[in-house]
Amino acid sequence: MYFKKATLDDLDTIIDILSDGRNQLAEAGVNQWQGAYPSRKQITADIMQGSAYLFNADDNATVGAVAVVPSPDETYDTAKAEWLNTTAPYVVIHRVAIHSSHAGHGYATQLFEKIIAHIAADHPEINSIRIDTHADNQAMQHLIAKMNFKRVGEMVGVYHVDDVCYVYEKML
Repeated sequence: MYFKKATLDDLDTIIDILSDGRNQLAEAGVNQWQGAYPSRKQITADIMQGSAYLFNADDNATVGAVAVVPSPDETYDTAKAEWLNTTAPYVVIHRVAIHSSHAGHGYATQLFEKIIAHIAADHPEINSIRIDTHADNQAMQHLIAKMNFKRVGEMVGVYHVDDVCYVYEKML
């Protein structure tokens, strides 16, 4: 599995993957991504800022997408959290999805492993990685814990009114 930085030519592919992710969440009864987020405008901004990535299987099939956003990230301005890293630069993993047609092959774990290894190896100035997920998204919570992130707090109403999200951080 490998990843590549997305370009504007990849916009529709990312939108398709995230829309599929939205449908997977709805089918699981998780009220995450059920509104306008993530929007085409947000994904375009991710691409223009160099934060959007596509993940491909060894056979070159595109299986997933992710955004890796540099600090500071105002998403966490209202979080009630006890951050592990309060001074050094960090990055945030946002908008992670594996297309349902590629589910069950361990790609989500591989995506996390590859992106964490990339950040640690190629960005020594980064001391930690942050991520959040909806309180009802058990699958993502399990994956985040599996990757040794520590739950450091929560935030309410950032993506959708009254939604509770758990926030996590991993020191590098």
